[in-house]
Amino acid sequence: MTELPAWFEIGSLSLLTALLIADLALVAKRPHVPSAKESGLWVGFYVSLAIVFGIVMLVIPGGGSGPSGEFFAGWITEYSLSVDNLFVFVIIMSRFAVPAKEQQLVLMVGIIIALVLRAIFILLGAAILERFTWVFYIFGLFLIYTAINLLRERHDDDEYQENVLVRRLRRVLPISDEYHGSKLWTKVDGKRLLTPMIIVFVAIGSTDLLFALDSIPAIFGLTRDPFIVFAANLFALMGLRQLYFLLGGLLDRLVYLPIGLAVVLGFIGVKLILDALHENSLPFINGGEHVEWAPEISSFTSLGVIIGVLVVATVASLVKSRKDGTPGHAGPPDTEDVHGGRAEATEGAAKD
Repeated sequence: MTELPAWFEIGSLSLLTALLIADLALVAKRPHVPSAKESGLWVGFYVSLAIVFGIVMLVIPGGGSGPSGEFFAGWITEYSLSVDNLFVFVIIMSRFAVPAKEQQLVLMVGIIIALVLRAIFILLGAAILERFTWVFYIFGLFLIYTAINLLRERHDDDEYQENVLVRRLRRVLPISDEYHGSKLWTKVDGKRLLTPMIIVFVAIGSTDLLFALDSIPAIFGLTRDPFIVFAANLFALMGLRQLYFLLGGLLDRLVYLPIGLAVVLGFIGVKLILDALHENSLPFINGGEHVEWAPEISSFTSLGVIIGVLVVATVASLVKSRKDGTPGHAGPPDTEDVHGGRAEATEGAAKD
């Protein structure tokens, strides 16, 4: 495995962290609903930054086509999975009737939580895979299982179902009925209460945890370099807040995206198992010897398959939506009616 120079890894992570902090400070200082133009410019900036990053990896000493191809394959996969996150974020925002002006902060906090969780999983995953390569079998089977579930559950109701943690917090914490800007605490009749915002943060954070369980095994199927894994995740999450406001109601038109993601996850799952066979050490498989006949899938082949599948899924979705006359609008999702009204926001959404 080629090693990227330390100056590049430290410098790029420092720059990206500074950008993320500046983005968070901007949201805290000026909460607002960004226009389609503003959101589009930010999304374009972050996508361009990721492309430049991948090109720099191609030409710097210690880089080359291998690390660059792994980054692009990982970034596109993680970015696609992050877009899938947006479907759930839209439903959560609607379920808890989050005011449009406060949605930016909720998304930014959700992104920070996702980064922290993924950083932990990346470190754990890298340490485990370094010592136990047979874990690739487990990762591969898990991704194939996830892909099958995506295909089986794509017709299910899109309404957000509160998990055990959220339901428990509702019962034990004193929570007010109304939002008070972005505050987590408020006073009602002299009594100190939490606002519904705390429940929203927990819902977003616990959802991020579930998505991380899928995304981290997926990208480890494309690269084993922890730096590339983290960089791909970082670039996938940066700009996600603006993408949420840019796409808005257009998310409903990506009807075949779950199928495309299922195919991508299934493909990476198979690749993981093939990689595990190449480094096999399990005594009950080929007598503990490497399996030489297992085909090897290069990073550029993976990149081509991932791009091809996602392009087909997106184009097919837009064609079907146009044929069916599915409405779509750019801008922030309406908290009172999303996904065809299946996720209804009620005034007492944050009450027990």
